[in-house]
Formats: sequence, structure tokens, C-alpha cells
Amino acid sequence: MVKPVQITHTLPIPSGVTITLADDGHKVKASGKAGKIERELKIVGATAKVSGGNVEVSGSLREANTMKAHLANILKGAENGYKRKLKIVYAHFPLSLEIKGKDIMVKNFLGEKQPRHADLIGQTKIDIKGAEVFISGPDIEEVGQTIANIRQATRIRKRDSRVFQDGLYPVDL
Repeated sequence: MVKPVQITHTLPIPSGVTITLADDGHKVKASGKAGKIERELKIVGATAKVSGGNVEVSGSLREANTMKAHLANILKGAENGYKRKLKIVYAHFPLSLEIKGKDIMVKNFLGEKQPRHADLIGQTKIDIKGAEVFISGPDIEEVGQTIANIRQATRIRKRDSRVFQDGLYPVDL
């Protein structure tokens, strides 16, 4: 039987970010100027601990790399946050967005009388400037899930998607 390769990663904690790990090394809380992130990382075979100004991740190769990637996203999110941009595109009917609390309403999509709804997840914020929609937040998963909710809500059904290309599309910043 082959013994799994053990590895240790060291991630520096950015200045202005505080991170705490529970005793088992799986519950993570980080806070910084962009916001607070709280997540439970149940990755069997990998553990993390804070030592000095670093976070040390150890375990078998695959699991340690996975935990290192999650912790790097958490540290970056607490320090700077994540920001994505969507572009409103329409050729047939001018659509508009309205935000009420945690509900995003897409009005007049393909000329429909009823608005389509998407959920704003967690601490994610949305800012609409003309035909551009900026989605930002400290947690990369919450920002990504909010974008996925909007894209799912504006999915075109019962029409040829090559002709009806209306919707909100991700654009690089």
C-alpha cells in the first residue's frame, strides 16, 4: 500500500486581516477592510493552524492543496474583496433591474409582463450604472452564486438563443 504524500503550505496573513481557526482547524473566521467571512472547511486529511503571521496548512497533497486554495480566497476576500461586472444586453425589449432587499428583479425581459427574480446571496452588494452591473463582496462563493442566480433567472427558454441574445453577461474588469 502506498502512503499518501504529506505536504505543508504556508500562507502569509495580509496586514489588516485577522483570522481565527477553531480547535479542529476546520472552522475559519476572517475579517478585514472588505468584510467578514465565516466558513467551515470540512476537508478530511488536511488541517490548518495560525502561527505568527502565517497560516500553515498540512495534510495529504490533494487535500492540503484544496484547503490552501480556499484559505487563500478567504484571505484575499477579507483584504480586498471580489468585484465582477455584468453587462446588460438586449436587442428586442429594453430590460431593467430593480433591487428590493435580497431580491433582484429583472423587468421586461423578452417583453414578459412578470419580472424574473434572482437572489442576492450573503454580504454581496450590487451596483447598477447604466448598462453595467457591478457585483462585489468579500466571499468569492457568494459573489459567484449571485451571478449564477442572475444568469439562471435570465435563461432563455422556448426561443432560439442564437436570435434572442438578450440577458446579462459577465465581462472582464
